[in-house]
Amino acid sequence: MSHLTHLRTFLEVYRLRSMSKAAVRLGMTQPAASQHIQSLEALTGKLLFVRQARGVAATEAADELARSIAPHIDGLEMKLATLRPGGVNGGTVHIVGPSDFIHYCLAPRLAPLIQDGFSLRFHTGEKRRIYDLLDNEAVDLAVTASVPDPHRYHYARLLSEKLLLVYAPSLMRHLETLTQETLSRTPLLAFDEDLPLVRALWLSLFNTAPDLKAALTVPDMRILKTLALNGHGWTVLPDYHCHTELAEGHLIAPQAHPPVNELYLVWGKRRTLTPAAQHIKDVVLTGPV
Repeated sequence: MSHLTHLRTFLEVYRLRSMSKAAVRLGMTQPAASQHIQSLEALTGKLLFVRQARGVAATEAADELARSIAPHIDGLEMKLATLRPGGVNGGTVHIVGPSDFIHYCLAPRLAPLIQDGFSLRFHTGEKRRIYDLLDNEAVDLAVTASVPDPHRYHYARLLSEKLLLVYAPSLMRHLETLTQETLSRTPLLAFDEDLPLVRALWLSLFNTAPDLKAALTVPDMRILKTLALNGHGWTVLPDYHCHTELAEGHLIAPQAHPPVNELYLVWGKRRTLTPAAQHIKDVVLTGPV
């Protein structure tokens, strides 16, 4: 039997945490599902599940395997579903993430699916709100810059964003050289008081944590970009915020090797994604964001 069939069984057991429930979902007997898992364990040489009184618990090897194969298995299934009569035909999907990422990347990418019958419900928020909504099963999918707990969430790497120090040409005389002194003397426009993006950039430039305070904070990078364009100070923005402004010379990003931040697409392990949410996940992961 094809290992692809075994991997599909594995993924269903992994998500449902139950051999019997997975067997029912896949239309096979429980012994057959168990045999698929045993074959994979023999093939990989690693224990994938620990049998418990109720269901099974995934091992670290299972977490690693699921992260590797889930996008591909789901993508194949969703592609086949779209080719079958009565396949995925719209549905409502809830997605949470940073408002600026939704603005620049997610909404433009997913909006055309409205014509296919999908209803999209975007929610915005920072790390705590994002995970609260996931844990309460109020959303199907989430975008976050923090590495999710693999024991609680499924996730896939979505995007590597470069963190760019940017400022208007009018500030060039103040920032002709990038030193701790020149940056400290020039007003800093920041996302919040904790300076998470500035800290990553400061460490990459000077190998030390920043010891400075922002002149202005606002939790919206689109506003920070506008203020930087008007010459009010320097800030740190992900690269997809300012491609056009950099190309047209309205902003300057002098750093040769900016730090990189990873973004992840996340969904909970306690529930199985609906066909509509599976389809949206596949679109986000396989297409340009």
